[in-house]
Amino acid sequence: MNEEDVRWVTTAAREAILFLGHYAVGLAAKQAAPRTSLGTLIAAAAFLDLLWPVFLLLGLEEVSIAPGTTQFTPLDFTRYPYSHSLLMSLVWGLLFGGSYLALTRYRAGAIVVGGLVPSHWVLDFVVHQPDLPLTPWGTERYGLGLWNSVPGTFAVELSLFAAGFWLYAAATSAHDRIGSLGLAGFLIFILAMYAGAAFGPPPPSVAAIAWTDMGQWIVVLLAALLDRHRMARQ
Repeated sequence: MNEEDVRWVTTAAREAILFLGHYAVGLAAKQAAPRTSLGTLIAAAAFLDLLWPVFLLLGLEEVSIAPGTTQFTPLDFTRYPYSHSLLMSLVWGLLFGGSYLALTRYRAGAIVVGGLVPSHWVLDFVVHQPDLPLTPWGTERYGLGLWNSVPGTFAVELSLFAAGFWLYAAATSAHDRIGSLGLAGFLIFILAMYAGAAFGPPPPSVAAIAWTDMGQWIVVLLAALLDRHRMARQ
């Protein structure tokens, strides 16, 4: 693996660290929607960040690389009204939940995934500096700025993920060896990315941010595959 490959991987890891809380909520939601795939639950919880790189590449939203903008991440989210405004998160949630209901007719699952989408804004509100808009056209920005404390961010993110993982494990049981080993493997994979991010360099470019951010679809796929080998407890 050459130097550029290493930088690419560490960029992906650094991006993944920003999503640990969202993955935690998706894992925990299996308790409320046992028939819904874990892949779908995590996709819903991370949906705003799945949209964001597409809007970046289209030039509809903007981010800059500014080390020191917060203690935890070098990214300065200068403009993302369509993916990360509170109003649009509610719109995306309605669309996600409505589409899921139309495809599955599973009402409980539709309510859960529809609610997971705007939950993303709430979690971002806790960690982001004031850069989150309420509407696409508003000028006010909001955020409590937990990312200005590295120990605080680690404590909150890891605690949330531990709770979410435990709730998922309690809500399901393995029906084969893959379901058992896969759960451990999924945990190791996510935590390894998290650990790598702590020592990774800033991303080399905005394009790299967008493309590596799309790597979250790999997490969604792995979650879906894992869930096929586990069954909801009665």
